[in-house]
Amino acid sequence: MKRSTTTLPSPPTGQGHQTLSAYIQDRFDEFSRSQKDVAQYIVDHLDEAAFQTAESLARRANTSSSTVVRFAQALGFEGFPELQQAAREEYRRALPTTHAGSGSLTPLFSLDQNEFEAAVGADHVNVEETARKVSRTEVEAAIESIVGASKIVIAGTDQMAFFASYLRHLLALLDIRAEIVASPSQEALGRLSRIDEETLVIGLSAGRPHPLIVRTMKLARHRKSRSIAIVDATLSEVAKLAQVRLYYSSNSPTFVRSHTALLSVIQALADGVYARDAANHDDRIKAYRLK
Repeated sequence: MKRSTTTLPSPPTGQGHQTLSAYIQDRFDEFSRSQKDVAQYIVDHLDEAAFQTAESLARRANTSSSTVVRFAQALGFEGFPELQQAAREEYRRALPTTHAGSGSLTPLFSLDQNEFEAAVGADHVNVEETARKVSRTEVEAAIESIVGASKIVIAGTDQMAFFASYLRHLLALLDIRAEIVASPSQEALGRLSRIDEETLVIGLSAGRPHPLIVRTMKLARHRKSRSIAIVDATLSEVAKLAQVRLYYSSNSPTFVRSHTALLSVIQALADGVYARDAANHDDRIKAYRLK
């Protein structure tokens, strides 16, 4: 009895028209959950996929090196080295246009930079990368949604809970009230139960989204609420569920993701809201400082 075989699609080549990133995005829905983590990370961190080992990439994507290898094979490559070669070719082709006229060709520090300098340099690149990818249309839509919202719920768990709280603080200075959902507590679930068509839901996510954030965004869609996703993965499930999407870059040479660009996005978003009625906001902020 002959064993049936599955014919894999041909992976992208240097001579083809489709890049590795585009190829991965086209086939994203075919992957397993762990393979989707690898796919998201490669698409948003192509430079790391191009030059790091499979083990390093696995650590960044919160998975195993064997999953990285299986993912490469699922794409039609023999193994990770062939996938990495495709990533390098795409990265090198994009490099001249990505950095043209941006001033990025001059490094912040010398080539023998220490760990501190490497982290600061990565943050600088993250803010620049975020600025390049931001959509003015999406930003304007996010600002309009915040200004016009009757109720706002900001969802962010673990490390994202801090940034959810900071966004709430900035909005409070502008006399805009918001509630936080940071854990599956009874109080937080009660806030979710009150989401309706008048509510704006803002979901913050880094890497694989927490189930509570996905649940919150699904509930917002089901109840026809306005929704904004602030994410570091363009293929994130949270982003797919939202009406407005703001992406930030979180590359980091250290043991944790960089949140410098996320902080920049949050502050810039609040500043955009402030600019809509600067005179009235100034009076309130002055009074607040006197208290």
